[in-house]
Amino acid sequence: MDIIKSIEHEQMKNKIPALKVGDTVKVHVKVKEGNRERIQIFEGIIIKKQGGGVNATFTVRRISYGVGVEKTFLIHSPKVEKVEVIRIGKARRAKLYYLRDRLGKSAKTKEKLGARIETNEIVLKEEIVEEPEAEEVVAVETPEVASAPEEAPAIETEAPVVQETVDTVKEEAVETVKEEPVTQDEE
Repeated sequence: MDIIKSIEHEQMKNKIPALKVGDTVKVHVKVKEGNRERIQIFEGIIIKKQGGGVNATFTVRRISYGVGVEKTFLIHSPKVEKVEVIRIGKARRAKLYYLRDRLGKSAKTKEKLGARIETNEIVLKEEIVEEPEAEEVVAVETPEVASAPEEAPAIETEAPVVQETVDTVKEEAVETVKEEPVTQDEE
């Protein structure tokens, strides 16, 4: 049983869009024509969601030239490039099959008032980023205006990292101090 779950886990996408029944969406689908591949957009209302895991699907319905067209997409399919939420609909049922009998404006869901269209995604598995092994990095000091007589030689590694910050205000202040004569005030 664990072998099947591990194979399914590999096939799942890392992030899936947060979809709800009643939302109007644009589904970007990869379509192969001959030896070329392009992206086709299918826009409609989500009338049902079902399944779970790798087998999770959602069905989108739209009216095209007076004919109702429904397409069912696998959420984790590599052919589904992305899903954009256009409008957040108000649905009181899990399956909106009653939209099949309707025409015109009544074939749409009401829009939720005050709902923000956000691209929310559900993170299913976190991407593991391997950190490179820590190498010893010796910081090279930049010479100051009043440098000490002893300067330690810089040790170079394969890729030395030098962080140099230049502050123009301090340099101007140092130049004005150099030009002024040194006087001692006795009180």
